[in-house]
Amino acid sequence: MRKLTYFVACSIDGFIGDPSGDASSMFAFLDEEFLEFLKTEYPETISAEGRNLLGLNDLENQRFDTVIQGSGSYRLALDAGIASPYGHLREYVASRTLTESPDPNVTLVSGDVVAAVRELKAEESERGIWLCGGSQIAGELLDEVDELVIKTYPQVYGSGMPMFGAGFSVTDFTLESVRVFDNGVLVRTYSRKR
Repeated sequence: MRKLTYFVACSIDGFIGDPSGDASSMFAFLDEEFLEFLKTEYPETISAEGRNLLGLNDLENQRFDTVIQGSGSYRLALDAGIASPYGHLREYVASRTLTESPDPNVTLVSGDVVAAVRELKAEESERGIWLCGGSQIAGELLDEVDELVIKTYPQVYGSGMPMFGAGFSVTDFTLESVRVFDNGVLVRTYSRKR
């Protein structure tokens, strides 16, 4: 069974974006040390546009072959004119509003997202599934998340989009590792207690 990993950036107070979903202030922490970490440990999480800008088109996927995100996260790419933000992966977008995929690489999930993820997890593959965000889809998929990789940036938002847009539900995870970067970013990895 493949793992679903919620690899997400958040503020110290647990927000993945401001009230409108914007998290662009976190890009200020993309220094040489942190970029090297992403390139070697999580290269597939660097968008196709980011790869082009940084000259990193030769990066090979290490952990994931599939990405799933909500329509709010995907809308940020569409608004920037990017229909396939992670073209180096199989892309799934959970959306009740999009009726037609704007790109052949993007599969829309308009029905039961939990059932769709369970089907993806049951596939034979050495690589896992990356839950890219956002808040609402993470809340819907909380019971399916096997691993959390939380990139905490040294910022306080005060309010905004929480990591999980869901009702109150205590879910236990075990801390596996912590990595601290010179720029103040902290990356924590947790596995789900089953």
